[in-house]
Formats: sequence, structure tokens, C-alpha cells
Amino acid sequence: MAQAATKLPKSTWLLIILLSFFGQVAWAVENNFFNLFIQDVFNASLADVALMVSASALTATATTLLVGAWSDKVGKRKMFVGLGTICWGLSIVVFAFLQDISQALAASTAAALAFGVTLTIVFDCVMTFFGSLANDSCFNAWVTDITDDTNRGKVEGVISAMPLLAMLVVFGGAMFFMIVRPDGVVTYDYPPFFMLIGGMVLVLGVIVLLLMHDSAPGKTEDAHYLSQIVYGFRPSAIAGNRMLYLVLLSYLVFATALQVFMPYYVLYLRLPEILGENYVFVMAPGIVIAAVFTILYGKRVDSRGFLRSVILPLVLFIAGCIILGLLSDVVSVFIGSVLMLSGYLGAVACFGAEIRNNTPAGRVGLFQGVRIFMVVLVPMLVGPWIGTALSASSGGLGFGVVGDGFTPSSLIFIGGAVVALITFAVLVAIKRCK
Repeated sequence: MAQAATKLPKSTWLLIILLSFFGQVAWAVENNFFNLFIQDVFNASLADVALMVSASALTATATTLLVGAWSDKVGKRKMFVGLGTICWGLSIVVFAFLQDISQALAASTAAALAFGVTLTIVFDCVMTFFGSLANDSCFNAWVTDITDDTNRGKVEGVISAMPLLAMLVVFGGAMFFMIVRPDGVVTYDYPPFFMLIGGMVLVLGVIVLLLMHDSAPGKTEDAHYLSQIVYGFRPSAIAGNRMLYLVLLSYLVFATALQVFMPYYVLYLRLPEILGENYVFVMAPGIVIAAVFTILYGKRVDSRGFLRSVILPLVLFIAGCIILGLLSDVVSVFIGSVLMLSGYLGAVACFGAEIRNNTPAGRVGLFQGVRIFMVVLVPMLVGPWIGTALSASSGGLGFGVVGDGFTPSSLIFIGGAVVALITFAVLVAIKRCK
């Protein structure tokens, strides 16, 4: 008989929902609006945007490695999550004043623009530091600490649904701050927008300090902090935690498949020959359906196990990608999007729960950095370039950020499906390892 699921207190569930949702709201603002902000306000170049994205990704990885090991060493999570979230909110609020700061400190308009670009990149890294400290590192470690293999699928189903729900809320909320210039160019009233988001995240940090019960993971026994940081990359650690690294490898392959097309997904939907500006009426209900599916499907991981649960989401994901790659009518795009998004979120819930199940006690914070390195940094550095190459080979015009002439091809979805198929080869190795 299946073991009864361990019940979590309502206050714990409240914190999981609030931290995962508003944390993803903050990340959605960074991923989708900081690049617009630096271009609209400071006339940044594509090279500036690329530098900001790369610097942020490296900051997130380094922070999660450093702080995760630190929280293991001191045996605490709550203060990192609470104070880190407060500082995270404050760092977002700072963006509301960057234009005024650059104008006040620079001697000319050109100097103010250049200084503004530098300030934006620097504070994006500052914001990423506090966000990764609070969310990627210590919140994720806390969730692993307080859950077990009877309820992690259910918890992960909820957490995995939040990124797209947060994106939906952020884009919907941003419409109230939208400004259409006389020439038809769309921009945003950034200061109140950033102050609102930053204020909500700041309040969340206060709630954490009031409601969170520290998981008290126990201090790690290793004397040297630096040895803890590199531990997860040692051959001995990989050999001693083979199942964990195989799951991380399968997640890496799947995340790379996702990154082949996801950076360009909205751009593709917005193409006039696909959905045009009505894309939101297809994307929004697709996100809601996928989120509901993931929340309900997460329970299956707890009762059926990882290998028996992850197959269906992978099949849905590949099927959705194939439909999006081959068909372009509205009904097909909607069906393909629902299948792809449901498979994406469902697979992430399965991978996330199994990673937690195989993370060794005493090094939970440390392995958050390994996780970020393998399933965020590497896929972000590899996947988008596959999508770029596929679009270029199909005759797409140029390459760049939104508004710079980059035309994604439907081949990016076929590329994503092909890379996702490789995940099954890793799953075979996982089955043999059990």
C-alpha cells in the first residue's frame, strides 16, 4: 500500500504559494521588462542587453552556489529567505529612480544615457543576487527540508505552475502602465510599475519573518566553506550521488529543449501570419489549463514515482512542439500550446520532486547551486543558439531582441522536440540505476 502523504500546515502552504508566486512575479519582471526598460529609457544596444542577461545568469548561478553552502554551514534558512526577500524588493524599487539618478550625476544627456545603461546592468545583478539568495537558494532548500517523498510531487506541482501564472499576471498588470506614443510605439510608465512590484516583494519578506518556521537543517560538519562550494562538482560527489546527477542530466536535456524555442515563443505567436496581436487570447487560456493540469498532476509523482510519471508530460511536450512546428492555424496553435505548456510544467514538477528526493541531507543548500548550474545556466547558454541557427537556416531575417528584426521560424519547435527525445535516453540510464 502507498504510504500516506505527510500533511503540511496551512501556514506552510501559504508561504509556499506566496513565495513561489511573488518570487516568479519578480523574475518575470526582470526577464521581460528590464530589457525593455534599458532600451526605452537609456537607448541601450543589443550588446548591452546581451551583457545584462549574461551577467544576470552568471550572478544567479554563483549566488546560489555560495549562499546555498553558507546556509548549510550555519544551519538556517529563515533569515536568508526573509531578509533576502526584503532586500530583493528594495533592489527592484531602485529601478524606479535609475533615470533620475543617471541624469543627476551625469554632465550631459549622452553621458546620462551611458551611465544609465551601466547602472541598470549593475543593479540587475544586485537584484539577481538577492533574488537568488532568497528564492533559488534558500527557499528551495527550505522546501526540500520540510517535505518528503510522500508530498514533494504535490508541492512541486504547485511551485512549477507559478512561473507561467506569474508571467500572465505581470503582462496583464503591465497593461495598466502601458503608454502608446504618438508614433505608435508602445512603452510603459516604469517608475510606479517597479515600485509596485518591489513593494509587494518587500512586504512578502516581512511576512516570511513573521510566519516562517525555520527548517533547522543542521550545520554541516565540513570545516572549510570553500570546499563545500566545489563539493558538488567533484567526481566523488557525482559517484556517490549517481541517481541525483542522472536526474539533473535528464532535466538539463529537457531544459535545453525548452530553451530552443521558449525565448522566441511569444515572438512567434505575435507574427502576423500566426496570431498577430491577438496572441494573448490563445496564450492566456493555454497557461491557465497547463497550470491546473500541473497542480493536479503533481500528486501522481508521489503515488506512482518519477519514471512512471514523467513519461506523459514528455510525450505531451513533444506532441505540442510537433503540432506548433507543422501547423499554423488558430485551433492547431491553441492545441499545440496547451499540450506543450502542460507537458513543460508537468515535466518540471516531476524533475523537481525527484531532485529533492535524491538530494543528500546536510548539503541541501549546496546542491541548489548545482541544480541552477545544470538546469538553468547551461540550457540558457546552449538552447537559444540552436533556435537561432534553425531560424537562420529557414530564411528568417537577422537576429536580435524584440523589435530588432528577428523572425523566429516554426522549425524552433521541431528542434525542441528533437532535443527533448534525448531525455528518454537518460531516463533509460535512470531506470538501470534503480
